[in-house]
Amino acid sequence: MSGDLIRPAVAELFGTFWLVLGGCGAAVLAAGFPGLGIGFLGVAFAFGLTVMTMIYAVGHISGGHFNPAVTCGLWAAGRCEARSVIPYILAQVIGAILAAAVLWVIASGKPGWVPDGFAANGYGDLSPGKYGLGACFITEVVMTFFFLFVIIGATAKRAPAGFAGVAIGLCLTLIHLVSIPVTNTSVNPARSTGPALFAGGGHVAQLWLFWVAPIIGAVIAGWLARWLQQPDAADAMGEAQERPAA
Repeated sequence: MSGDLIRPAVAELFGTFWLVLGGCGAAVLAAGFPGLGIGFLGVAFAFGLTVMTMIYAVGHISGGHFNPAVTCGLWAAGRCEARSVIPYILAQVIGAILAAAVLWVIASGKPGWVPDGFAANGYGDLSPGKYGLGACFITEVVMTFFFLFVIIGATAKRAPAGFAGVAIGLCLTLIHLVSIPVTNTSVNPARSTGPALFAGGGHVAQLWLFWVAPIIGAVIAGWLARWLQQPDAADAMGEAQERPAA
């Protein structure tokens, strides 16, 4: 990895770590706490807040992707250099796995704790609402499409400055409010990978969907947004490295 990519990649690792620890941590530790559990609403806001806070914390360093699908979608939109794609994705996956490991250590400190699904994503019997493969695939494609569409629009040159993090965080919150019952909400292959490796079994076998579907949705959104926002295309490549992207 070239020297000028090390700092952005590290920023992506930290951002993805916080997203998985905060979002999945809310699901594993707080969602069902007796009498005070935060439920689906709390988990949805936890994911939105992790992304929003890290966009403002390190988005100026890496663009604030924290998600392989976002990186691929921004590349398709002409907002991310091709040489950054693989380093970013590797950093994001490592950050997600490290966060899942820390969460496992914390959660297992409770006597009698049972990991259950460990906030992993799934379809069929592993879907929270027992939704089938087709429904889960469509959900992940569509939700990731709109996530990228919001990201690209909110970070465009002519968008109101300083509010991208808020729009992106609230968009991710809304996505979770809709799709937690269907897939436990991925829209992020790294977020799916970390918990799945610790949940094991069928969650690992189903991990392919949570890479393929989000990336398909993201790339389609990137292509469409690139066409819709052609006046911004000339600014895209350089500015994307400086302004938060997701």
